[in-house]
Amino acid sequence: MIGIMVVSHEPLGTALIHCTRHVYGRLPMQLAALDVIPDEDPEIAFAAAQELLARINDGSGAVVLTDVFGATPSRVAMRLAVPGRVRVLAGVNLPMLLKAISNRRMPVDELCELLVASAREAIRPADAEPDAQG
Repeated sequence: MIGIMVVSHEPLGTALIHCTRHVYGRLPMQLAALDVIPDEDPEIAFAAAQELLARINDGSGAVVLTDVFGATPSRVAMRLAVPGRVRVLAGVNLPMLLKAISNRRMPVDELCELLVASAREAIRPADAEPDAQG
């Protein structure tokens, strides 16, 4: 089963992981968060990310979700990438994380394609009339 890790600005990753407990009634397996604190040395954050990734990856691969592309957490996450084994996606949100957890028995690359496509659909006007949503 694919491991999933959130690498983000503190406290977003931990908060998202806690939300999964609310949705599933328990903390899903092979799921972790690394909250990068302000002014943290990126090398220390990277070492912590490597350790967490080793704990959640059973050999099936992993998806690392990060918040803001180009920011320190994203740069730490991108260093974890291994083609076909560990993929990194920016723009994490709760719908993306839940979709990843629910579909992590597929190959890593296919899961990432699904997550990107579904993330585009998850952001929409919520106050529009049903007919106006298209």
